Amino acid sequence: MTIIETRGVDALLTRARAGLRRLDPHETLAAVAAGALLIDTRTESQRRVQGELPGALVIDRTVLEWRLDPASPDRIPEATGYDLHVVVVCRQGYSSSLAAAGLQAVGLRRATDLIGGVEAWLAAGLPMADGPADVRL
Repeated sequence: MTIIETRGVDALLTRARAGLRRLDPHETLAAVAAGALLIDTRTESQRRVQGELPGALVIDRTVLEWRLDPASPDRIPEATGYDLHVVVVCRQGYSSSLAAAGLQAVGLRRATDLIGGVEAWLAAGLPMADGPADVRL
């Protein structure tokens, strides 16, 4: 008999990922080229070390749902509807899975994340941005 743990952060992560169609770095690049919104939730210090993702909007994890919910008075202009394709990125692809699941819970059914985070992006040899980040408060 196999016992499946239903408590703890690993169980939470497993449940979050069960509802996502997660993207690898090249799929993420293609999704952004097709109009997906790339959301970077890394901290300023992580971005300083790893660099900035081209075309990404930087939104702090603590306000992510409010900025992307089209019905929120605190939304960003790009939050135009619940059918918006959103790809969330973090450093290694853990907190981004929880964030994407949170966005789905708000109604953004096409929210997902980048498998392996920026570390996977860099390992795939994909470009980083030269300019400053587009930080949304």
